[in-house]
Amino acid sequence: MFDNLSERLSQALKSIGGKSRLSEENIGGTLREVRMALLEADVALPVVKTFVDRVRERALGMEVSSGLNPGQAFVKVVHDELVHVMGDSNSALELAVKPPAVILLAGLQGAGKTTSAAKLARLLKERQKKRVMVVSADVYRPAAIAQLETLAGQVGVECFPSSADQDPVAICEAALKAARNGVMDVLIVDTAGRLHVDTDMMDEVGRIHRALSPAETLFVVDAMTGQDAANTARAFGDALPLTGVILAKADGDSRGGAALSVRQITGRPIKFLGMGEKTDALEPFHPERMASRILGMGDVLSLIEEAERKIDRKKADKLARKIEKGRKFDLEDFRDQLQQMNQLGGVSGMLDKLPGMGNAGKLSQAGANEKMFGRMEAIIGSMTPHERRYPDVINGSRKQRIARGSGSQIQDVNRLLKQHKQMQKMMKKLTKKGGMQKMMRGMGGLLGGQGGMPPGGGAPPGSFRR
Repeated sequence: MFDNLSERLSQALKSIGGKSRLSEENIGGTLREVRMALLEADVALPVVKTFVDRVRERALGMEVSSGLNPGQAFVKVVHDELVHVMGDSNSALELAVKPPAVILLAGLQGAGKTTSAAKLARLLKERQKKRVMVVSADVYRPAAIAQLETLAGQVGVECFPSSADQDPVAICEAALKAARNGVMDVLIVDTAGRLHVDTDMMDEVGRIHRALSPAETLFVVDAMTGQDAANTARAFGDALPLTGVILAKADGDSRGGAALSVRQITGRPIKFLGMGEKTDALEPFHPERMASRILGMGDVLSLIEEAERKIDRKKADKLARKIEKGRKFDLEDFRDQLQQMNQLGGVSGMLDKLPGMGNAGKLSQAGANEKMFGRMEAIIGSMTPHERRYPDVINGSRKQRIARGSGSQIQDVNRLLKQHKQMQKMMKKLTKKGGMQKMMRGMGGLLGGQGGMPPGGGAPPGSFRR
């Protein structure tokens, strides 16, 4: 997300880096580049105009603090205005009502409402420990009902049964009653979508809204539709009292026009981003973190939060104890590490959140393509348990068998064994220098360090806190 915009803005802001002061003359060219970058990112024209005007006004009227040079000060203005355009701060769900709190999802057909319902249910269950029930009121698409039932089973929440021959309002009223009787904390309602905004659909969603009086009415929109997403959200907002927006399929939106337009056009905050097809791929939207990512400053907080949720601490502690006892790092351990990295979005997903890495996520695909992880796992999976524990026994004939079983070449097997040897040596050195725990503390310092300039330039990260 934001790949093109990030690249264009980084180039535009470089030209202002060495200026001794900010004036209309020396920021004029940079602002034209910023304007073109936003328009190419499919940001709505009124949003672009307001953004550029505010940056110009603040940049020319500001007093540069002693810790920043004029170029850094200008980057800070751009950063702060990006945050402002996207909503200033994270807008959490308002669920402090008499349970069950109803969350109504509305949107066009194909926007991702059903998968978003399951993702949201999982997020509330796992991160907020809520008892969640979901229900589908999409009687026009029976597949949607079956899909939600399947997804609810996968994420471990209750799904209220419904069928295509029922009235949508009656389904929702019955689901609300069942949620109360079942002492649920939250009821998520997936409503029917349409190919366009039409009167019948709005009337039906309006009747459901009046029957349920939801705590949250969220508009689910496909981020890849760019500024059209913001315009559609405004049309829904005119018919429904929306409380927020879920930008689905944001991982496929390289431009970012929707994220930068929705808040200003609709007046409603983006509450979540859908960042993939898996049921755990829903992230709370933090404008400040997103602005930092757009400007190549990374998003370390999100990376740390993701690691805390997804890394298997038991496995990590077990590996640390094993290495410290002098036992070898074997191929089973290597496979675990590959799987843990995949949990964090692979190499490109991690690089995207590190300060100063810019478009390194894309560059990483040349040498560390995500498909490579799958191939490496397949090779290790084709080995016997004995071979995984004692890789030194793998001779030429075993390599041939492993290559055939994993659909790879002997060169691939040799490469994996070499990578494993290198990692094994690294683990041994780390143990001699003070143990795995020191390594983990060192990684924490690397990710969380606030001092100095990020490699990509700009102001120190701490200066962007409000």
